[in-house]
Amino acid sequence: MMADPVAGPAEAALARMEAAGRRLSWPRARLWLAWLAVAAFYVVAWRLAGIDLHKLATGLPKLGRWLATAWPPDLHELPLFAWRTAETVAMAAIGTTLATLLALPMAILASRTITPWPRLYLPARWFLNALRGIDSFVFALLFVAAVGLGPFAGVLGIALHTWGSAAKQFADHIENAALGPFEAVRATGAGRVAAILYALVPDVMPVLLSTTLFWWEFNVRASTVLGVVGAGGIGQELKNSMDLLDFPRLVTIIALILVVVTALDQFSGWLRRRLA
Repeated sequence: MMADPVAGPAEAALARMEAAGRRLSWPRARLWLAWLAVAAFYVVAWRLAGIDLHKLATGLPKLGRWLATAWPPDLHELPLFAWRTAETVAMAAIGTTLATLLALPMAILASRTITPWPRLYLPARWFLNALRGIDSFVFALLFVAAVGLGPFAGVLGIALHTWGSAAKQFADHIENAALGPFEAVRATGAGRVAAILYALVPDVMPVLLSTTLFWWEFNVRASTVLGVVGAGGIGQELKNSMDLLDFPRLVTIIALILVVVTALDQFSGWLRRRLA
């Protein structure tokens, strides 16, 4: 009987496939274990988060009835709302400006490539992480107890949180910047501070300004809720409306917030395009 000329290569191919399957068995097992771990994580997270779709189904009609009573909006207190909104924008502007002024020197200290004191690099990063880890809402709550009710507590809360966040971003931009001009100025005998001011800062300044504008825009949105803890701004009127279930008044406030935030978003985007 003549041997099948195809049988030999076919058997060899099957043998190679079986060997490859044996070699891939452990990686496949690890992949399945990883998927099981992810699934277990979300099962636990679902329970810890208290997700209840039945409550959602029964609560949505109630929310719909509340929204139906919100029309027409209540415009009688519009001057007061405009004043509170101006407070919110001012809180965000002053808080972001203070944070930026504090963030620039801290960013230099927290930049591995140019820090004048390398031993302080890690402590500076830890300090910034601590500021970033505490939300401006929590800082404002603490400062309400320290300085009393009003927008000043909100300014301080915004400034501290933004200080840590902006300085960390500034430091990352500085570390990724090209150091050729900086090293060239240093080679002429100039001091480190002069080299940073005249060689490095002009290169990264557009990015730093764009980052500052982003944080100002973000803080305007974030500071709308600081009034919940008594830190002034439009958030205080928002909380009062919710407490009284005054939905026409609430809708007016939300609409005003959306208009202001959208306008600032457009203005900030225009400035960032000009700086690019």
